[in-house]
Formats: sequence, C-alpha cells, structure tokens
Amino acid sequence: MKKQILLAILIAVTAIGLFAQTNQRRQGPLAEKIRQARQNRAENKGENNARPSNNGSYIVGKNRFTTNVNGDTREYYVHVPKSYNKNAATPVVFMLHGTSGDGLKFYNISGWKELGETENILTVYPSSWRHCIIEDGARKNTTKWNIYPGSFEYCPGEVPKDDIKFLNQVIDEMRAKFNVDQKMIYFVGFSNGGQMTARIGVEMSDRVAAVVSSAGMLKPGTSYTPKRLLPNLFQFGSNDDRFFNAFGGQPAPMDINQLMNNSFMKGVMGTYTKTYQLGSQYKTGGDPNKLLWIEAKGTSGDPNNVFRIAVINGMTHMYPNGKNFPLNGAQMNWQWLKQFKLP
Repeated sequence: MKKQILLAILIAVTAIGLFAQTNQRRQGPLAEKIRQARQNRAENKGENNARPSNNGSYIVGKNRFTTNVNGDTREYYVHVPKSYNKNAATPVVFMLHGTSGDGLKFYNISGWKELGETENILTVYPSSWRHCIIEDGARKNTTKWNIYPGSFEYCPGEVPKDDIKFLNQVIDEMRAKFNVDQKMIYFVGFSNGGQMTARIGVEMSDRVAAVVSSAGMLKPGTSYTPKRLLPNLFQFGSNDDRFFNAFGGQPAPMDINQLMNNSFMKGVMGTYTKTYQLGSQYKTGGDPNKLLWIEAKGTSGDPNNVFRIAVINGMTHMYPNGKNFPLNGAQMNWQWLKQFKLP
C-alpha cells in the first residue's frame, strides 16, 4: 500500500513539473523568445505572408499582425519598445512605405523603431496591397497605397483596396492591444506613402494629431475638405529627381525667394491653403546648406492649424535615416510632430 502511495505521489509531482515547464514555454520571456524565433525563421525563408503565431498577443520588439479587411488579409508590423508600460498611455507613429516597398522593409530601414526605443513610442509599419497599375505609361505589378488620383492609374479591371478602412482598423486594433495615447497618433509616409499620409490628413484628421508627407503631397491644383484642420509637414530633397521637372530639370534651389516664386511651389501652397484655410502670410527659416522651411498658419485661430514645407539640401529620393543621408528623418520629424495633440 505504501509503495502505491509513493508511486502516486511521484506521478503527481512529475505531472506538475511537466505542466509547469509547458506553461513556462507558453508564457513569459521564454515564450516570447520562441515566438520571435519562429517569426524570424519564417521571414528569413521569405514567408512574410504566413499567418503569424502572435496575432492575438504581442512581444517586446518586432511583431507581425494580420487583419481582415473586406475579405483580404492585410499585414502590419509593430515595434514595442522595451520601456513600454501597459499602464501608461503611449504615443503611436505609423510609417508608410513607398511604391514597391512593404511594412517589413520600412520597419528595418526607416529609423523609426530605433527612435521608438529611445522615445518610448509604439511604431507601426503597415503594408500596402500589390496592384496592377499604369505609371509613366508603363504597366507594373507593385505595391501601392490607394491615394488621391493623379500620379498613376489602375489597370483595367483592377479594384483599389480601401486603405482608409484598413488604417482605421489598425488604429482600432492598436487601441485594443496596447495602451495608446489617443491624442498622440501620427502618420509619416514616404513617396507614395507620403501621398497616402496627405490623404489621411484629410479623411482621418479626426483621429490623427499630425502628418508628415515625405517626397509626396496633395497634388497642386486640387482641394479637399478635411474633417479637421490638422498640422501638415511636406518635405523633400533638393536633389530628388521626382521633382526635377518642377524646377526646370534641375535640383530645387536652396533659396527662399526662388522657391516661393516657383510655379510648382505656388501650386502646392495653393492646394494646402484652400484645403486647410491658410492665411496668405508665411514665415521662413533654416540653413541653405542644410534645410530650408516655409510655414503658413491657418485663419481659424487654432495655433495647431499649420502647414510647413521643408527642402533638404542635397537629398535624393529617400527617407533619411542617418545612414543613407546625414540627417535622421525620424528624429527630425518627431521633434515637429510631438508638439501637436488632438483636441
């Protein structure tokens, strides 16, 4: 009888130990390492579209999430900084990639995840959809955000995705997963992503505190009716060949008077003036050897009703990360963005 009791105790102790080990593997730091290792292996194999194992939870560092929008599986990456505290409301910055890119690419190269670590910001990197498009007369199959018409057209029969719905849905999911400071949600975009942040500034301005459009903007000669007169920053490099035609086939001049007398710049200013009810007066500043800026304020009386253009000397078509160009765009843009909050 005693042997049977001892055997039963040994079995129970063994079972409890095995359960504890299994539970430890499922939860805590070890579980996070296992999930991250699996995710990294999948990405290294090119399986970035595989369903992630951490869709319903998160780990410190890199996360890949998916969400269903109108029957399509859309992806976005989130970097959770080590200092994130679920009991404290935390700012969120979305970084939108350009044509042919995806969220993972800009997770890696934009510089925002590094800034998110130092400034305790949740950073988000959504991926646009791969479309058949016609751009500059050529037919392409590439990733594109569904921007306002003007820079490309969709191939016959191609149905644009509802990216506004997608990005609103990601905001909702971020709020469900994290303690998000709802007054400090920002969007930054590069190129086609910059054009998308310009659209977001119109259609999502009730949820977004401010936007930065890098190498992309609202098309001159257009105007829109935003939900709110939110702050906008449009920046581009003086040596960005996408803008050469606007300056007679040459780099943009690093001279305020020449910039403001240029028809393209007048057109951009005119579009934002009509859309965001800006006044006719503007301020200027900066260093022509580095960066020049032009800023106009709205007639609404709201001090946050601001539009700024920044021209970065010598920069080509890129989002600067401090390595590809001697200026860190994330640091510079964050200093501008964080002064603005939703009312």
